[in-house]
Amino acid sequence: MQSNQETLVMKFGGTSVGSADAMAQVVQIALEARKSWSKVILVTSALSGVTNLLLDSASQAVNGDTQTYTQAVFNLRQKHFEIADQLITNLARRDQVKQEINHLISEFSNLCHAISVLGEASPRALDAVAALGERMSVRLLAAATESAGQPAQFVEASQLIVTDRQFQSAHPIMEASREKMRAVLNPILDEGAIAVVTGFIAATEDGIITTLGRGGSDYSAALVGALLPSQEVWIWTDVDGVMTADPRLVPDAHTIPTLSYREVAELAYYGAKVLHPLTIRPVVEAGVGLRVLNTFNPANPGTEIVRDMQTDSGKVIKAVTAIKGLRLITVDGRGMLGVPGVAARTFGTVAATGISVPLISQASSEQSICFAVPAESADEVVAALQNTFAREIERRDIDRIWATHNVGTITVVGAGMSSTPGVAGKVFSALGSNQVNVIAIAQGSSEVSISLMVTEEEIKRAVVTLHSLIA
Repeated sequence: MQSNQETLVMKFGGTSVGSADAMAQVVQIALEARKSWSKVILVTSALSGVTNLLLDSASQAVNGDTQTYTQAVFNLRQKHFEIADQLITNLARRDQVKQEINHLISEFSNLCHAISVLGEASPRALDAVAALGERMSVRLLAAATESAGQPAQFVEASQLIVTDRQFQSAHPIMEASREKMRAVLNPILDEGAIAVVTGFIAATEDGIITTLGRGGSDYSAALVGALLPSQEVWIWTDVDGVMTADPRLVPDAHTIPTLSYREVAELAYYGAKVLHPLTIRPVVEAGVGLRVLNTFNPANPGTEIVRDMQTDSGKVIKAVTAIKGLRLITVDGRGMLGVPGVAARTFGTVAATGISVPLISQASSEQSICFAVPAESADEVVAALQNTFAREIERRDIDRIWATHNVGTITVVGAGMSSTPGVAGKVFSALGSNQVNVIAIAQGSSEVSISLMVTEEEIKRAVVTLHSLIA
């Protein structure tokens, strides 16, 4: 097995490679890392905005719109060629990369044409379309790295990560992925080249392209880091690590120097945009170091993610997150009291719709259950529940099933909360003092978070209020 004391995996998001200047910065970061690490792997996202452009074109093509994807062809060529012209100095190499990107753009055009003729886009077809962004960017970044004097070779992760056939959100098959990863990457690294790998994409055992879900490039980097294995995984983004709150809501939000894996998992689940929630698991299980850094401020130490950490009594609350665009659905009725199976049927019905539930709260009297769902899905969920409980509604065991107007989930996170008395009291006292009305409450079973719901109008005030409790 390859030693895990010499290999570094660095993942770069879309904004990190979104322009010639940004990609040049990535190349410099890679060259600097190569001085300290004998083996370096870069995992890259598509250029910023490209995945949305690709998928929007495909969805418009379903309705017979050919103009959107025709315009997208022009935009894709312009965006990628501009970077090639600025960063790839060897003319023959530049022409080759442009030719390869042109071929991928033609593939995109053909896929959209087929979708427009059929009038439908299967999940498999959408994965093929979405994967093209990373397949283009990886060629640019590898060639730009070569132009800076460092040997590099691009690898499409469809050659590395084996998944099931759950298109658009595929699950990796770990052992098969480990074998492929080592067989493909180790020879490149042993020759001293940097391996430049596509994030987000993978393939089934028979080679059909899949994707790991939106934000899946983080997951790709974690899988490479865990399975190869590497010593560390660094996630490069456009902020200085994991922040105490969204700086758009709280101007004085600051970087958190160190977080535990559990804290990061809670933050990711409850709205922090820096890390993809699935990133955590393979890295934790492999004991690989994880760091979040800023491509545009590489001198900043960012946030280090550690397995466990001693609780610092001065840092009980570490961060506050917010998720907007939710509605709270309530199932209530006096006839529910003591009736077994109401919760199971409720969430079985929601599960059948395929809609996720970020927060659940049940009254201790058992007379109501309330839970959050994305606002755009609320009417569908209410209708499904009304159908499930039609007899109970008729008998008045259930009085009504209804959804609020838009609300938001606010989550306070900190491992020190589990061993510090009075944290919940401080949270709700602060909110009460600032006239923020709490609609529902849930404490995470992990004991490192408290979540609550407020109206959408009060989200900012709630976040600012709770951020003031961070020591």
